[in-house]
Amino acid sequence: MTTTQTTDASITDLNQQAVALCSTGQFADALALVAPVLEDATIPADARADALNIAGACSFSLRRLEDAENYWRQCVQIKPGYAEVFDSLGMLHKSAGRLSAAKTMYRQLIALRPDRADAHHNLGLVLYGLGYKDEAVESYRQALALRPDFAEAHYHHAMALQELRRPQEAEAAYRQALLGLPGHAEAHNNLGNVLVELGRPLDADAAYRQALTLRPQYPEALNNLAGVLKATDRLVEAELACRLALTLRADFAEAHLNLGAVLNEFTRLPEAEAAYREAIACRPDYAEAHYNLGIVLAKQERFGDAERAYREAIRLRPDIVHAHNNLGCVLRLLDRLPEAIESFSRALALHPDLAEAHYNLGAAAAQLGRLAEAESAYRRALALHPAYGDARFGLAVLLLSMGRFEEGWRLYEFRYFQPGFVHHKTREMLGCPQWAGDTLAGKTLLVWQEDGLGDMIQFSRYFALLKAQGAKRIVFACMPALHRLMASVDGIDMLVDHDTALADMDGYDCWTSLMSAPHFLRTEVDTIPRPTRLRAEPGEVERWQPVLEALPAGRRIGLVWKGNVAHHNDANRSVPSLALLAPLWSVPGLSFVSLQKGQGEDEARHPPAGQPLLHLGSQVTDFADTAAIIEQLDLVICVDTSTAHLAASLGKPVWVMLPEKDLDWRWMHERSDSPWYPHTVRLFRRAPNEDWSMPIERVRQACVARFGVDVPR
Repeated sequence: MTTTQTTDASITDLNQQAVALCSTGQFADALALVAPVLEDATIPADARADALNIAGACSFSLRRLEDAENYWRQCVQIKPGYAEVFDSLGMLHKSAGRLSAAKTMYRQLIALRPDRADAHHNLGLVLYGLGYKDEAVESYRQALALRPDFAEAHYHHAMALQELRRPQEAEAAYRQALLGLPGHAEAHNNLGNVLVELGRPLDADAAYRQALTLRPQYPEALNNLAGVLKATDRLVEAELACRLALTLRADFAEAHLNLGAVLNEFTRLPEAEAAYREAIACRPDYAEAHYNLGIVLAKQERFGDAERAYREAIRLRPDIVHAHNNLGCVLRLLDRLPEAIESFSRALALHPDLAEAHYNLGAAAAQLGRLAEAESAYRRALALHPAYGDARFGLAVLLLSMGRFEEGWRLYEFRYFQPGFVHHKTREMLGCPQWAGDTLAGKTLLVWQEDGLGDMIQFSRYFALLKAQGAKRIVFACMPALHRLMASVDGIDMLVDHDTALADMDGYDCWTSLMSAPHFLRTEVDTIPRPTRLRAEPGEVERWQPVLEALPAGRRIGLVWKGNVAHHNDANRSVPSLALLAPLWSVPGLSFVSLQKGQGEDEARHPPAGQPLLHLGSQVTDFADTAAIIEQLDLVICVDTSTAHLAASLGKPVWVMLPEKDLDWRWMHERSDSPWYPHTVRLFRRAPNEDWSMPIERVRQACVARFGVDVPR
């Protein structure tokens, strides 16, 4: 009995000596000291278990992990309730990346010692690493219930809550962590990220700056600060923060991406492109960088390159909704409308409530003439986003093109609330009330031109109706090119230019646009007012007469084959070349007069061989000149330009060749006439997949039918 007690005391003393050696880092010596005890089965279990635990700790410190695990497992076989060893085994498995095994160890530790806050905390870390975020949160909470001031547990709790998108709780947890860890730069940085998510950029700014105070060379915090600075329009500071982050870490892909976004805001597009390409060089599979590169390339109108960038972003991350939507926009601009619709549909499959994709789908469908589909898409966009100006305007022109005027005119008025529209600028600029359909009795009304010249000619029919509403005086502010033509229009008391009108704003009771008159005067398809009957000035007719009389005997046909190159649909509405009109020259007895202005004038001056053409467009100074020429013609053949409205309002027959896509609403659908000009206009439409040669051939046949027998003058 005495001998056994002496042995126990000796082993205990030996173990204590080993622990002392461990405390000074002498792990090999400590391991050698306890080695004789490890295999001696005669030694009492508790003493041998302690020795095995020490041997495991020494082996772990010496990076002999297999030996460490073996010693600790022997220890718990001898002494199943040895809690500290389960902690050690958990640590070993965790360090080796064997998280499931670590989870088992920590659960066994907690079963033995449920009051150990560190065990719950470590279990939370393992669960978090395994992706069990909710379970990790519960473990952290149990640790904090046992030790409320456990700063590390607060910090990791906050990280899990942040990933679970519970930002309010994450903020509270980070703030608790910082009470115990005020110098923890990562906690300040992460708190900033949470505050950004909560929409509190100024608070996030302060958190990032605190992180940088603690660690000035902290590229992640600099990059995050740059994001906040950009969001709060402090772009110069944002650029500097990005560049500082890149000075610290040249291959920081996220900082290159952020720099590109800042440079994009500055509209320094080539530099933004270079930044995005640097991000991709650092990380070729960086989907967001490919997506943002697509945005910048599209802004530079490099649509083919933009398409490739968006497709690469989608290949890498098929769930980037806006990449599908933006790809569709590029495909629309490339006139690949069926593919565009497919892209918008994919965006909506990912995000059915994306109003922008519904609008874009509607616009593409409208261009293809799929009217019911377009209307449905526009209405869905507006249901999701009632203030969506583009969708409202798109629906307005669609309904007008379908002859559904009541709702169409009403929606069309919302153009005045659409930033980026000239109408919005007009409303802000003019200093008197906008007419809203109330009485005009005794008032001076300013009619302000903000739309095209053709629009003003078409809608000039409303001047007389506005005057009939009781207006004492109507002043029309328009471009000088219209002044002589409009001088005799019934209802106009004075014609001025825009600057003159602005200088005399105190002289007007209210203002309106001619394009608003149909709404307030409740125009329907069957109540469209008769067009203004414009007349050419006799003196101008006489001035142009000798030039026209020099043409051979026969019919005189005016031609306009191109519109204004700045028009959004000019690529579709203009005939690419005068040479395409050659079939018209085969009709006997016709002479052709070019009224072409601007784009196409060079072709008119030097027409192709076999296409003799009297070019007068370059000599025309305003619409009064053009009217005097048209007055002496038998027919005008043109594309969709102001000349069509002028000729029709002069009472001359006018044949309008219309594009296949993005057709202007005023020409409506599937009809060869126009309710706006019921006796003068004939429409020749390009059918789907037709080129210009086919409608031109139909015009040629119509010329043969109308002028087949030459009637000399």
